[in-house]
Amino acid sequence: MAGYEHLDVWKRAVELSAFIYRETASLKDFGFRDQITRAGLSVPSSIAEGMERSTVADQCKFLDYARASCGEVRTQAIVGMKAGFVANHSRTGWCKETKELAAMINGLIRSIRDRR
Repeated sequence: MAGYEHLDVWKRAVELSAFIYRETASLKDFGFRDQITRAGLSVPSSIAEGMERSTVADQCKFLDYARASCGEVRTQAIVGMKAGFVANHSRTGWCKETKELAAMINGLIRSIRDRR
C-alpha cells in the first residue's frame, strides 16, 4: 500500500494546518495561538502516525486522535472568533473543513476495519 502522502484527507489536513499557522501568525495571545496551531498540526500528524502503524487497532486509534483534533480546532475557532482573535470567515472555513475532514477520517477508519 502507498504511503499516507497520497491520501486526500492527509493533504487537506496539511493545507488546513498551514492556513491556521499563517492566519494566526500575528496574534499576540501566544497561548491561544499555540493551542490552535498545535491542534491543527495534530490532524495531519495523527493521520500520518496512524497510517505508519502496523496494526489495525493502532491505525484506528491514531485516526481517532486526528478526528478528535478536528473537534478541538472547531472549538478553538469558535472561541477565537468570539474573543476577537479569529475573523468570522476564517472560523466558518475552519469549521466546515474540520467537519469534512472528520467525515473523511471516519471513512478511512471504516475502510481499514473492512480490510481485516
